[in-house]
Amino acid sequence: MLVFKIKKVIDEAPDVKSYVIEHKLNAKPGQFVMVWMPGVDEVPMSIGLQTDTEFTLSIAKAGDCTALMHEKLSVGDKIGIRGPFGKPFTFEGKKNIVLVGGGCGTPPMLNLAQVATAKGIKTTVLLGGRTSEHLLFEKTFKELGCEIKVATDDGSKGHKGYVTDLLKKELEKGEVDCVYTCGPELMMVTVARLAQDFNIPSQVSLERFMKCGFGICGQCCIDGTGLRVCKDGPVFDGEIALKHQEFGKYKRDSAGLMIGLDGCALDKNL
Repeated sequence: MLVFKIKKVIDEAPDVKSYVIEHKLNAKPGQFVMVWMPGVDEVPMSIGLQTDTEFTLSIAKAGDCTALMHEKLSVGDKIGIRGPFGKPFTFEGKKNIVLVGGGCGTPPMLNLAQVATAKGIKTTVLLGGRTSEHLLFEKTFKELGCEIKVATDDGSKGHKGYVTDLLKKELEKGEVDCVYTCGPELMMVTVARLAQDFNIPSQVSLERFMKCGFGICGQCCIDGTGLRVCKDGPVFDGEIALKHQEFGKYKRDSAGLMIGLDGCALDKNL
């Protein structure tokens, strides 16, 4: 594990902050790092923008550890980093791709767009959020040269409704090589199914409770397949993800108990 000082903190959206770290990480789009907050916990985090001198972690306040990060961490404070880990997105041979980012699942989409546009790949980004305030990195995607379309639940910006409504329209054009997504799991299920319906490959980035981060402990194994999210993922082929017993239905907590995607405990015989 390496320990770094935080160079910059940016308020991105309600309950989302970006922490800029001065270090060349050399991660591939879709990989993650384990972030240790001394005296609190260690959690997996996706990687946002990267340069030759720094990388960014955009962290949503979603649990005890991340809530304390938001409350306690400021410029000059130290955090521990392990990684990068995991299977990244792949885009070799692609010419026209669509990225679907929902809420705090958007950061790895930003890193993918950064690399894809640098390779001359036409990149369309579909952003979803509860309100216009929850849309992440719209300006940055535009600066990278991406075509941007947005959807909000309340209609405060762009299409009023689901971001997957926008995806269907893009796929109907018949020009897309591959669809990539990260965000709420029910959204990703719909993305994978739509891509399958149009016979277009897709890649989804899953999130599960992790301990080791590199395939030893088995904490993040997926029911029905035994695939490890940290090692065999977090990026999975969409058709493979749709075969996962738990995809879009439930996750397991630190004790291995089934938890619905709404955060409620489920019957053990589900």
